[in-house]
Amino acid sequence: MKIDKSDILSLLRDSKDYVSGQQLCDQFGVSRTAVWKVINQLKAEGYQIEAVSHKGYRLLESPDVLSRSEIASRLKTEWAGQQLYYLEETGSTNIDAKRYAEEGEPHGTTVVAEKQTAGRGRRGKYWESPPGSAIYMTIMLKPDFAPDKASMLTLVMALSVAEAITEATGLAAGIKWPNDVVVNKKKVCGILTELNVETDYIQYVVIGVGINVNNGSSEEFPEEIRETATSLKIESGVQMSRASLIERVLERFEKNYDIFVTTLDLRLLTEAYSRFLLNLNAEVCVLDPKGSYTGIARGINTTGELLVEKENGGTEAVYAGEVSVRGLYGYV
Repeated sequence: MKIDKSDILSLLRDSKDYVSGQQLCDQFGVSRTAVWKVINQLKAEGYQIEAVSHKGYRLLESPDVLSRSEIASRLKTEWAGQQLYYLEETGSTNIDAKRYAEEGEPHGTTVVAEKQTAGRGRRGKYWESPPGSAIYMTIMLKPDFAPDKASMLTLVMALSVAEAITEATGLAAGIKWPNDVVVNKKKVCGILTELNVETDYIQYVVIGVGINVNNGSSEEFPEEIRETATSLKIESGVQMSRASLIERVLERFEKNYDIFVTTLDLRLLTEAYSRFLLNLNAEVCVLDPKGSYTGIARGINTTGELLVEKENGGTEAVYAGEVSVRGLYGYV
């Protein structure tokens, strides 16, 4: 029987004390030599594991590495990320997730990459995503609801990322409607949702998430976004584990998605989303191809549209696919 590194990592991480070699042998049905080999592999990858005679092994510190073993060892989800692919380099995790969907992989399959060479954003913008500092991940879903509900999943993910960042870092993350996650008025996360539809049936949805985590300075960002982008490390001064943040995002998303599908709208998540909404009760500029206007953002409705109170007293429900919303005096 072959032992999975993620199983040993999970056991060591969850244990408050030493884990004996015999316990590992018994639990996974392998020899002491097999356990010893895995421990040495983990040490070579940067894990600090203390080995004490007659006591066993204890995990002292985990490096900021992204690997399938590191992420899987942390997950406590039921379906989100339970089928997990890790790639050192890829064009786009969204494209990979679509391929896995076509190949029959299950709902919740997640793709994580260290580096992307053809990442995409809103309106089809392409960029190269360097390794070692950010999170590039996509979760694939196979929902049983109509295609017109899928756009709300972008807001569900934005809420999940904002919650995860706040829990993990203590930073006051917010959401610039509909799905930019922001810290100190600068963007730390972008989200891209795509779906494959046949007639009135969703074959699959992929939600791509890019989070600036350990970027050390604004110079690491492309020139055109330096004024509006930041990272969690820049804002907190602390380097953090990307695998730990992936774990939190997937756990929050699984919970919020399961809430969403009970009503197929955002009525049970509106209050939580509004707590993070930076535009709430603020003056905004709605950039509409039919004619731009200003107003006061009054939150979202149950389908995720932004309610903007206009100067004439009327309220417009703004749909994200048609327009952009900016703060009156800047990005937020």
